[in-house]
Amino acid sequence: MRMIEPVRVQLLLDSLKERELYVHLEITNGAYTSHHDKSRLVAANFIKNVPIRYTHGSISGSGPYRVGLKLERGGWVFAEGLTHYDEHETDRIVLEGHEQDGKLVVALLLGPEPF
Repeated sequence: MRMIEPVRVQLLLDSLKERELYVHLEITNGAYTSHHDKSRLVAANFIKNVPIRYTHGSISGSGPYRVGLKLERGGWVFAEGLTHYDEHETDRIVLEGHEQDGKLVVALLLGPEPF
């Protein structure tokens, strides 16, 4: 994984626009969040292998970054807190957000095959 280069990620988003894709979106603050501090709320979501097609995709922010996808049939997908991306993928995008200690907190994956 590499630190996000917004121009490069925008090119990747543009290359997948208006294609049949699968999305994986996962956000968590960690299953053990409340283990060390009972006052903290554990929050998470998990969406996997949902078919989508987006007409507009963009990355914004100055780091961590936010990616928004305007869906063809209406609605939006957003992921915020993104810090890294996978440069070695050719027909899919792997974006992740990591805390300073390296813990994964958000992942957004788009590709033509289920994950």
